[in-house]
Amino acid sequence: MERVEHRHEPEDTTCPNTDCGRPMQRIGEDVSEKLDIIPAKFFVHRHIYGKWACKCCQQLHQEPAEPDVVDGGIPAAGLVAHTLISRFVDHLPYYRQAPINARSGVHTPRSTLASWGGAGGVSLEPLFELQRRFILSCTVLHADETPLPLLDPGAGKTKKVYVWAWARSHHDPHPGVIYEFCLGRGAQYPVAFLGGKGPPSPEPVWNGTLITDQYAGYNGVLDAKVYPQRKAAACAAHARRRFEELSRGGHSASVVATEAMLRWSRIYRAEAAFAEMGCEERRHARQGFSRPLWEEFEVWLKLQRTQVPDGTKIAEAIDYSLNAWKALTLHLDDGAVAIDNNLIERQIKPWKLGAKNWLFAGSALAGQRAAVVMSLVQSAKLNGLDPWAYLRDVLARIHLHPSHRLDELLPHRWRPA
Repeated sequence: MERVEHRHEPEDTTCPNTDCGRPMQRIGEDVSEKLDIIPAKFFVHRHIYGKWACKCCQQLHQEPAEPDVVDGGIPAAGLVAHTLISRFVDHLPYYRQAPINARSGVHTPRSTLASWGGAGGVSLEPLFELQRRFILSCTVLHADETPLPLLDPGAGKTKKVYVWAWARSHHDPHPGVIYEFCLGRGAQYPVAFLGGKGPPSPEPVWNGTLITDQYAGYNGVLDAKVYPQRKAAACAAHARRRFEELSRGGHSASVVATEAMLRWSRIYRAEAAFAEMGCEERRHARQGFSRPLWEEFEVWLKLQRTQVPDGTKIAEAIDYSLNAWKALTLHLDDGAVAIDNNLIERQIKPWKLGAKNWLFAGSALAGQRAAVVMSLVQSAKLNGLDPWAYLRDVLARIHLHPSHRLDELLPHRWRPA
């Protein structure tokens, strides 16, 4: 962080004692620091292209103009990046960005900001396709989906659409996430994303372990008869949550749920101890420490199930876990598989926060471009990057970057120019 030093020294460094008056010596200093800020500052890049002519040959020579992020528009890459980050990271809709910019003396109507954001999304689409391939190259995927309001002009209201999120393994050294804007929540959307059905595609069919909640929409892509190379892993956090809700009732709290929470705590404490391990080391540790906890937990749950009445909340919580036991414990045999799906739930939260501020997506095209931008900025954050610095650099370079090396601009590979 930049530091601006302010030196404070006495004007007169002679001894103030009238009987002395000798020069004083500096013996040290006290330092205090105050945090300050300069609000966003707009400035103009002036590009001056010199013209050179040969009088003998009648030849004119001039450097080609740099490509614009917005064709014929005034915003530079940094301003387009700022507009996108304000909307998709800071969740500021365009109608709130406009008065903020006006305080700095820059008039940017919301329609102008929307066109800049759309142009930025179009520029990033080639990277979005490469990011999708990168996500699908991982053999362990997290998946989740969330509703999003979409403006329905003909009906004068909004309708529900969905954003599907797909992320590389929580334990993968190169994290990344991608979002797909879809008009529904049906099984056809994960089928289309992972491949394997429909017309032949040049893209390979994804195979590996898919970590999800128990939503039935994923059943079609995890059918062992159709996709023998795919495995289903369930989310322990979803199973744990059912017991947690029943353990909060004070005097009315379920004794079984309270005991179950203690057992979940032991399992999660063990898992936390394996966080920094490699996949094979983690698998070995799980076999030695976690598997006995899970086996003991299963025996206890089956015993408790015989003692609670059908139709009760605690019976439903126990059945939820026991019915998915194979998928819940699949991570014990694969160190690359996470114990739960919390990673992807964290990647869904920005959409929920955004929807509270944007209120709705203006059109399907706007939703698709939002998915493009969100995929890249959230992946940048997962890789520890400043999303604005990343987007500014990528938007400035992408039009001139060699197409066969475009993957160098993906978040996990990006280096500043």
